[in-house]
Amino acid sequence: MSAARPPASGAPGAVGLVVAGLVCQEGGAAIAVTLFPHVGPLGMVMLRLAFSALILLAVARPRLRGHAARAWRDVIVFGVVLGTMNGLFYLALQRLPLGVTVTIEVLGPLTLSIIAGRRRSSWLWAGIALVGVVALAGGGWDRLDVLGVLFALGAAASWAIYILASARVGAAFPRLDGLAVAMAIGALLSLPFGIVQAGAALLRPEMLGLGAAVALLSSTLPYAFELIALRRLPAAAFAILMSLAPAVAALAGWALLGQHLAWLELVGIVMVIAASIGAVRAAGRRVRAAVEPSVESKASPLPEALRAVISRRSGDG
Repeated sequence: MSAARPPASGAPGAVGLVVAGLVCQEGGAAIAVTLFPHVGPLGMVMLRLAFSALILLAVARPRLRGHAARAWRDVIVFGVVLGTMNGLFYLALQRLPLGVTVTIEVLGPLTLSIIAGRRRSSWLWAGIALVGVVALAGGGWDRLDVLGVLFALGAAASWAIYILASARVGAAFPRLDGLAVAMAIGALLSLPFGIVQAGAALLRPEMLGLGAAVALLSSTLPYAFELIALRRLPAAAFAILMSLAPAVAALAGWALLGQHLAWLELVGIVMVIAASIGAVRAAGRRVRAAVEPSVESKASPLPEALRAVISRRSGDG
């Protein structure tokens, strides 16, 4: 029995929803950067996670009883990774342009998809991505803040772990329950860091309102758009569209933050996007070959994890 394909009739509208989700996400990240002078990156993380958790808990209303100890361990790890990924991403954004930060962060899921692909062509995509990252320096790494690059690489590693953790939690918790609980855990972990860094700014209503707007733009709206789009688009087409995130981030940085990139940096972003598309397609073919003989089996979380390779709506940025 072959898996049913999403209807093609709504494909153009679904593409529009994915693009709108990307614009919302990177626009939310740009707004977050403007708040750094007032609440700091860790204060912004706290506001983002706290409001996202409140929205998810209200929507999902997760059932907390009836879960095994292993499921709770998985969701706690998921929450810790979620908070760490957001914290490192915003710390990187404080020191690097938005487009550069997102491009470096994409290396985490890109590496995971290359490993999952296990094809000779995967090394080609890895090489293209490496050249693209070198090009991001615009001819000299002294143009980039070293600590910012390390933060972005840490966010990339966290994103790869996040993908694997989300697959485990998704298998143990129904619907959005695991994500809602993990988001709440991440928000609680971010509280002390955010309160220390933001201080009295958290008492200002406009700061709370802008924090809620970032959570809405970066998590709620894009996630809703993607849920609708995934019903109309094949997962491979969806993942390829999501690979455009670095380009959208660069445009958002230019339009909203006045961040200009050198032509070599733009070439680097394009190369990382191309490597992401190639790696996702290669990994997708391998997964389809592995699961087609037993489509109805849900024993392996790998296909779902690969679907999340380029998607991090519930997570960062």
